[in-house]
Amino acid sequence: MTAPLPVSSIVVATRDRPGQLRTCLESLARLDYPRDRLEVIVVDDGGATPLEAVATPLRDVLDLRLLRQAWAGPAAARNLGAASARGELLAFTDDDCAPRPDWLARLAARHRVRPEIAVGGRTVNALTGNPYSTAAQMIIDAGYVQRNYPSSPLPFFTTNNLAVPAEGFRLLGGFNCSFFTAEDREFCARWAEHGRSVEYEPNAVVDHRHPLTFWRFCRLYFGYGGGAFRFRREQVLRGRSVPLEPSFYLRTLPLQAVQGRSVREAAAQLALLVPWHLANAAGFVWHWMRSHREQPLESRG
Repeated sequence: MTAPLPVSSIVVATRDRPGQLRTCLESLARLDYPRDRLEVIVVDDGGATPLEAVATPLRDVLDLRLLRQAWAGPAAARNLGAASARGELLAFTDDDCAPRPDWLARLAARHRVRPEIAVGGRTVNALTGNPYSTAAQMIIDAGYVQRNYPSSPLPFFTTNNLAVPAEGFRLLGGFNCSFFTAEDREFCARWAEHGRSVEYEPNAVVDHRHPLTFWRFCRLYFGYGGGAFRFRREQVLRGRSVPLEPSFYLRTLPLQAVQGRSVREAAAQLALLVPWHLANAAGFVWHWMRSHREQPLESRG
């Protein structure tokens, strides 16, 4: 006899995107999952727009709770949602994502077989006509290829498609709230550091709608560059090295940019790797310089 699917809590952090949140919640209402074993917790991270008008129409079809905190970042918002969750499985997604109907059931099925593991699903760019959104997803896909092979010491899945056993999540203290970006990368590394597995379920799919312009694309990766600096610094403080991966820049990422694309599309994606790299590097260096300025003189050696 097959064991029942676990009681699951979906946590969605949001801030001032009521239209996107509505689309996300409507997709969660269509999940093929037992309603008595499912709850949705939305955490408003200090947004200016009241969300009751978004949540109320969906309470007839979802066990839906709306929490609010003063602005503290997505890591803190997800931790707040997880702290009040009743599920044995925590599933995280974002307000600009629309999980497909079988998304949660596929994550939960993996949890039912191996309840100690975390599971990352596959995220698909739904704005295929937007070259910047396409490039952003392509960069994530390349990161998955590079870092989630079996021997990788630092596995990585984004928090818009990640399921974690609640007990293990709480034992590790949840996400590091000092991170405003790269909190997912830091959590996955800490999870693995404690001898826990993170596995990939490519059939657990969410459609991601993150509209980007050129400048928003650059600003996004400037922020991610800062997160990369914080991640590297945290790893060093724990006595773990973060090796440089030239193969990511020279092989994995270019191959991901051209794979399955026409010559014109591939050229456009390859061209966007230039501002991506510059913005990411600028964010890393800027945060390194700020950290150095804030460091006491006597500790600089």
